Parts: sequence; structure tokens; C-alpha cells
Amino acid sequence: MRNLLKFIVPFLAICLWGLGLTLPVLAAPDDYVCAVYLTGIGCRHCEMTAPLLLTQLPKEYPNLVVIEYEIYGKEENTLAFDDYVSAYHTDYHIPLLIFGQDAHFSGHLPIVNNLRRLIEEADSNECPLIDGSSQGFSDLDLSSLPGSPLIWHQEKVLIRTGPQGDGELLKELLINDNLGEVLKDVEFEAIEPIEVAIPGAEVNFDHGIIIDDWIFQWNGEGITAPPEPEPVPPEPEPTPPEPEPEPAPPEPTKPSLTLPKVLTLAVADAVNPCAFAVLLLMLVSIIAYNPGNRRSILHAGIAFITSVFVMYFLYGLVFIKFFQTVQVLAAARFWLFNILAVAAIVFGALNIRDFVRYKPGGIGTEMPLFMRPRVKKMLSAITSTRGALVAGLLVSVFLLPCTIGPYIIAAGILSVFGIAETVPILLLYNLIFIIPLIAIVLGVYFGTRGVQDFYQWKERNIHKLHLVAGILILGIGIIMLLGII
Repeated sequence: MRNLLKFIVPFLAICLWGLGLTLPVLAAPDDYVCAVYLTGIGCRHCEMTAPLLLTQLPKEYPNLVVIEYEIYGKEENTLAFDDYVSAYHTDYHIPLLIFGQDAHFSGHLPIVNNLRRLIEEADSNECPLIDGSSQGFSDLDLSSLPGSPLIWHQEKVLIRTGPQGDGELLKELLINDNLGEVLKDVEFEAIEPIEVAIPGAEVNFDHGIIIDDWIFQWNGEGITAPPEPEPVPPEPEPTPPEPEPEPAPPEPTKPSLTLPKVLTLAVADAVNPCAFAVLLLMLVSIIAYNPGNRRSILHAGIAFITSVFVMYFLYGLVFIKFFQTVQVLAAARFWLFNILAVAAIVFGALNIRDFVRYKPGGIGTEMPLFMRPRVKKMLSAITSTRGALVAGLLVSVFLLPCTIGPYIIAAGILSVFGIAETVPILLLYNLIFIIPLIAIVLGVYFGTRGVQDFYQWKERNIHKLHLVAGILILGIGIIMLLGII
């Protein structure tokens, strides 16, 4: 037995040693704590968090990485901000710090009060991505980040200026202390360091280089720029190859088109009693002048509705162009969405008020009383299809005070899109707006209902119409304010 043990023990040792050689080596987990910080130069609250988060804490916590987006001065970062807000269901306020779906804070006090605790309690944290997912910093391709971010780590910063860049090389520059080894066989250009503006401060660095479309700056030891290679005379070629075209820069990310919001506003606009009343007055005038002539009712009604449709479509383009002009100012664009959300809540509340306690000519919900005699006089003079067409063009101006609320909000939502995306949605909005008017004209033409029937129905249900419009508009305002969709 003793001889057998002498044979088995060495045999097992050799087997275990061989097995150890073949076992895979497990990679160490990513121990970086990564966060996304959205801020703006000129934002007073951002000035209370930016110096702490971007310069002080990276020195205290060597594993901290902060991806910063400044949204006031860069349009592409503002679009990225919209996407982050939608993906993480936050509100439209800066400063905004995102650690993940369940850890994000807006405002300087929530950030300052929770920041150190989050860093110290987390052994690691994956980088929050623009689509709501996350990825470990060690696996993240920095060149794939949207917009124009600044990436801060310890006493280093990467500044994106264009689409070109080697993500792995950039990451090595940020985390490796031996920069000379990282840049050993890499072409770069040494530059005089530039001041990096952050809210409330200017950050200075000792050294700076440019690699592709990125600026890298750091403090500490410098490196020697690689010597220029001696020029080698090119070998003659019979047909030199055509230069490859420069890749086009990536288009800025746009927020997803919220079609349900716009169409819900169109439905709320369509049930407005104001438009019903104006059309019914015109039909009464046509019938009084041509009693029994249903064809004249059909022609005049369609002409009137067509002119209202055309004018409202043109108004929509004007409103959208106005909002696009305002959005040239990044700071104004930041507040635009919240202002529209509050406006929707106000218009919705005014309509619900008319359900609870109705008063003709309510502000923001119906045509003002002082306008009604003029409109009635204008409509009573209509005797032909041509007159109905002209009246529709003129009356659309008087309709604006009682229908402009939902339309303005819809225009603001559509203003972030190009004309090719905007026009079809705007046409659909106005088609929904005129559907009830078409139904009234057809009902009178086919004799299923008289004008008086429609008028009495409108008067009986005017409270309910205001309630439906109010609930729809108020709901859209709350959704916009909370950033649910």
C-alpha cells in the first residue's frame, strides 16, 4: 500500500499541475465608476457642481470616470441631452448626473448630497449609454459616444472635436500612466494646452496633444513628440490611386418622433366647439339664401373647410419656423419643452374649468365675445361657394384664439424635426382637425341631420366637449413635463 501511495501522490500532483495550466484565466472585473454629467456654461446651479465633479473628485477617487456634455454651446449635445432624458425618465433640468436607470439626480443639492456616497458604496459602475443601456468602461468604445463629450479621469481630459478617433487608444491615454509607451508608435501633434471651460471655472493643464479629432490634455510628466521621418522620394506610379473621400461626420442624434402626442393634440383641437359654431353659422346663411339646394350646401361647406385647412396648415408652418428660430439659442431651446408642457397643462385646465363652470367666450378655449358679432356679420353675407372660400380664409384668423393652444404645443414638438418629417405630420394634424366639420356638412347634405339639430347637439354637449379636450391636453402636458414619452 505504501508503494502504491508513493506512485499515486506524484501522479495526482502532475495531473493537477497540468490541469492548472489549461484552466482559463478569468478577467478581472471592471472596477471603474463611470457617470454621465449634463451641464451648461452659464447655468448658476451647474457652477456649484462642475468644479467638484470634474476636477476635485477625480483626484480623490482614481477609479472615477465622468463623461461630460455641455448643452448650452453645442447643438449636438443638446440633442444627446434630449435622448438621455427620454431613456432614463428624468426631467429637463441641469445639472443632471446619471449613474444608471435607478440612480440619477438633477439640481446641485441632490448631486452634492449623494455623489460621494454613490462613489464610495459602488465597487464599480458601468457607463450609462444614450439608449438606456450601460457598458463597462473597459469595454466602451469612446469614439462611439454621441455628440461632443469631454471625458474626465484623474488629472486628464479627452475633448472630442470631430468623428475620427481610435477608441482603444484614447482609453489607454486616459487610464495609463506610462503615456510614452502608449504613444510609442502613434502619430500625434504636440500643442500648447488650452483652457477647458466648465461652469464656474477654467481648468488648465500642463501638456496637450492632438490625435485624429481628439485633444488629450494632462498634468504631470510630459512626453517627447516623435521625430519627423525623413522624406522618402515616392516611387513613380503609372496611375496614382484616387484619394478616398473623407467620411461624412455622423448626423446628430434626434429625439424620437412623438407622433402620439401630436395626434392627441389634433383630436383635442378637433372637438373644439368654436369651430363647430362658425361652420354652422355659415351653413345657416347658405340655406337661407338657397333653401332646398343641398348641392350649394355641399359646395360651400367643402370650400369653407378647404380654406380653413389651407390657412391652418400655413399657420402651422409659421409657428414651427418661429420655434426653430428660437431654438438657435441653446439656452432658449432648453426651456422651450418645459414651457410648452406648462402651456398644455394651463390650456387643459382652462377647458376643464369650462366643463365645471361654463362661461361663453372663455379665455383660451372659445372665441372672445367681442369678435362674435363681426364673424356673424361676415358669415351672414355668404351666398355662394366663392364667398364661402373667402370667408374661410378670413374667419380662420378669428378661430385662432379658441384653437391656437393645442396647435402651438404641437408646433413646438415638431420644431425639432426637418421639413420632410414635419409636413406629413402637420397635414395629418389638420386633416384630423377638419374631420368633424366634414361630418357636419355631409350630414346636412344627405339630410340625416339639419343645421339646427347639429347646433342643438353642440349646445347640449358643449361642457363634455370641453372636458374631452381638457383631459387630452392636460394629459399631454403632464407627460411632456415628466418626460414619460
